[in-house]
Amino acid sequence: MAASVAAAAGRLRRAIRRSPSWRGLRALSSEAPPTQAAAVRDAFLSFFRDRHGHRLVPSASVRPRGDPSLLFVNAGMNQFKPIFLGTVDPRSEMAGFRRVANSQKCVRAGGRHSDLEDVGRDLSHHTFFEMLGNWAFGGEYFKEEACSMAWELLTQVYGIPEDRLWVSYFGGDPKAGLGPDLESRDVWLNLGVPASRVLSFGPEENFWEMGDTGPCGPCTEIHYDLAGGAGAPQLVELWNLVFMQHNREADGSLQPLPQRHVDTGMGLERLVAVLQGRLSTYDTDLFSPLLDAIHQGCGAPPYSGRVGAADEGRIDTAYRVVADHIRTLSVCIADGVSPGMSGAPLVLRRILRRAVRFSTEVLQAPPGFLGSLVPVVVETLGDAYPELRRSSAQIASLVSEDEAAFLASLQRGRRVIERTLKRLGPSDVFPAEVAWSLSLSGNLGLPLDLVELMLEEKGVQLDTAGLERLAQEEAQHRALQAEPVQEQGLRLNVHALGELQRRGVSPTDDSPKYSYSLRPGGGYEFGTCEAQVLQLYTEDGTAVASVGDGQRCGLLLDKTNFYAEQGGQASDRGYLVLVGQQDVLFPVARAQVCGGFILHEVAAPERLRVGDQVQLHVDEAWRLSCMEKHTAIHLLNWALREALGPGTEQRGSHLNPERLRFDVATQAPLTPEQLRAVEVTVQKAVGRDEAVYMEEVALARTAHVPGLRSLDEVYPDPVRVVSVGVPVAHALDPASRAALHTSVELCCGTHLLRTGAIGDLVIIGEHQLVKGITRLLAVTGEQAQQAREVGQSLAREVEAAAARLSQGSRHVAEAHRLSKDIGRLTDAVDTATMPQWQRQELQAALKALQRRANTAVRKLEMGQAAQKTQELLQRHTEGPLIVDTVSTESLSMLVKVVRQLCKQAPSTSVLLLSPQPLGQVLCACQVAQSATPAFTAEAWALAVCSHMGGKAWGSRVVAQGTGSTADLEAALSAARAYALNQL
Repeated sequence: MAASVAAAAGRLRRAIRRSPSWRGLRALSSEAPPTQAAAVRDAFLSFFRDRHGHRLVPSASVRPRGDPSLLFVNAGMNQFKPIFLGTVDPRSEMAGFRRVANSQKCVRAGGRHSDLEDVGRDLSHHTFFEMLGNWAFGGEYFKEEACSMAWELLTQVYGIPEDRLWVSYFGGDPKAGLGPDLESRDVWLNLGVPASRVLSFGPEENFWEMGDTGPCGPCTEIHYDLAGGAGAPQLVELWNLVFMQHNREADGSLQPLPQRHVDTGMGLERLVAVLQGRLSTYDTDLFSPLLDAIHQGCGAPPYSGRVGAADEGRIDTAYRVVADHIRTLSVCIADGVSPGMSGAPLVLRRILRRAVRFSTEVLQAPPGFLGSLVPVVVETLGDAYPELRRSSAQIASLVSEDEAAFLASLQRGRRVIERTLKRLGPSDVFPAEVAWSLSLSGNLGLPLDLVELMLEEKGVQLDTAGLERLAQEEAQHRALQAEPVQEQGLRLNVHALGELQRRGVSPTDDSPKYSYSLRPGGGYEFGTCEAQVLQLYTEDGTAVASVGDGQRCGLLLDKTNFYAEQGGQASDRGYLVLVGQQDVLFPVARAQVCGGFILHEVAAPERLRVGDQVQLHVDEAWRLSCMEKHTAIHLLNWALREALGPGTEQRGSHLNPERLRFDVATQAPLTPEQLRAVEVTVQKAVGRDEAVYMEEVALARTAHVPGLRSLDEVYPDPVRVVSVGVPVAHALDPASRAALHTSVELCCGTHLLRTGAIGDLVIIGEHQLVKGITRLLAVTGEQAQQAREVGQSLAREVEAAAARLSQGSRHVAEAHRLSKDIGRLTDAVDTATMPQWQRQELQAALKALQRRANTAVRKLEMGQAAQKTQELLQRHTEGPLIVDTVSTESLSMLVKVVRQLCKQAPSTSVLLLSPQPLGQVLCACQVAQSATPAFTAEAWALAVCSHMGGKAWGSRVVAQGTGSTADLEAALSAARAYALNQL
């Protein structure tokens, strides 16, 4: 029996660490029809609500709120973190939660927990899944009740045979000083689980932690035996019950939580597979409608659940990828996360493009296919998550638009790869530069892992070292973009410009940069531009007739749709191709304006000559982010005038896709109230989704328009006017005075066509550059929403700290902890990306709290020191020496006791030791004035601390130090011997 249990334990350990194959799974009943997934979900919720009094709460959005450590919500407990951390707003609805249950939408793709690369390769991984969970907060119930409820639900409600269930519990961790969780073990044994099916494991398997610090505790897991008695057990985790009873401190130690909580999670997809007796989660009715729709829409062979080598042509892999990914896309977009450039939106962009490739290349799906699957997702999940029904049309439109854009990029990328392979020798690696130009970080926007997979299918090795170098360069470039610096790049010098003028070359026509429009679905469509190469320049500025072989060069065209860096807006980037030769990309890193000529910085993988006809493509995501930030800057400028008065003047700005910077002349730093008022004004304009009008007019028409914003610089004539909410002609009519009430500016930048796409604006930084000039940093869209959520989360923590301080501390240790917590919270507020107005308010509040906390610590320490002084005086008769131990929380406290002793017994020299956890010993001493100069405190402390292997410091009169020893009496004897020898 022991051997079989040990073998089962080994199999269980492997099952925990890797996904199951699900092969061999047998239905629970061959007679009863399988329970529908919706009924399984409803049964879970009804069980906890009706039988055990739980409150049902809706799923949180998959977009994390106030938690920058997460890209997506990846567990049911995420929304309850404020309860676990003790930061929940006491006035909030959540503060009243005691026992709750729900089905939480979860996404595990990107970040610390990511299953993206495994999806499709096996029968169980998903990027989106539903987690069924029940919670008990503040000790509402604990281990016995949680385990009993779980066992009751699985065996009595769902009817899972008891002999197919195994459990594991925490077996202890001697290194952390934690014993085994015998309480959980005994609960299972009392519920009738045989001892042979109750297994213990260490912290890696059965101790759950929220993060590096914070609430944590042992967990017990319920496992299902796929084999069902037919041979050796095949165990797969079904339900995890976490008992939060410890807190991981910053020093790594574990302390008991003031309140204990229960946090459980069970994957709905896996549970449904068990109850329906299916071979995999993909064979359940959560996926079968999607798989059927894929079959009907693509005409591919029906899904048959094959994996690995058996999956010829990877047909079934593609089925699983598309089915999983369209669920993830639909849920994320419904919750406000759309494919984009960075963070969670970038991950979603990868997911969409991965789905498109598998659907088109493997399943031969027609264009627009992915969007056609959205109604199927809505039908299967819409009852549980109504936001899917509300956003169905928007989701389908967005998916279809992105799919169309990616298909064009994918087709071009395939041609680039084929052409490159023809030039390579049999042993050559695929060039990193070409792969990079195809990637999300390059020009075509193909996920890099997808590029690698495409090459792997052709048996070609990629230059991974070169790719890593390019990635590092990109990271460095992004770091520089965070605080813009002037990059010279390739430029036309005075001689080159003179030569162009002598030849009568006209300045570059860059009007096509304004050629874009709104699609019916709300996305932007950017046109391409065909142009002729007028001149090529080497990196040192020499004019040449041709370039090639990866050479970096300057390219002058007769016209361009690239925005050259000016007016504070970052340059466009993108690529160009030769007309008639679409399979060679010439990456364009930036464009700069020099004397009316636009110089493009280009890498030429192949020959490029003067006179060639080229087609230019801007990086659309990059451009759109710049447009969003530029329109936001205009609204910010207007809002600052509204808040600070019409005399407020802009002194400079810069924007890139990540954030914007705005310099403004002010008499004094902006107050939190002013910063908040500015944000509210911008939010209102964004909420109105006003039209943005742009028109070129004669410069003279702008000379005397009241309220027109312009910088002290030279403007072209005609000049471009950008007006928010009011047509330009009306805004420039002096009689209308419209420019006094909205944003009207002279600007050559590219802008949104409606303000609503900004989403939101948050000022995240504010400091004085020089006296009278304030620099503001701001973010928009998703970043702005995240900044607000972080601010709200920190505000709740500050309120909780204030409440703790008002309650008062009875012990020095408690007061010290609170003081340190306030200090850590201050650091978090100082460095977080959050609204600046809120940062300033919280900084002021925390400063006051820290003063109060420090005062409370001092008062408690003085009172405790006085008490300990009296105890020591009672133990020691008057004499020249007191050497003893005393229990204190800190070195400062020990010094206070020594000082009070010497004050009350001035002719006595005192040395006290205070033992601490883990064998550390604190030391403090003071020498009576009558005993100096022969006897010094510094030498006394050094002698004792050296005996304990530590160090000491101080003066002739007072000194302190630390050491470590298991023999405290020997240290005291050494202290007495040294002192008596000196006296």
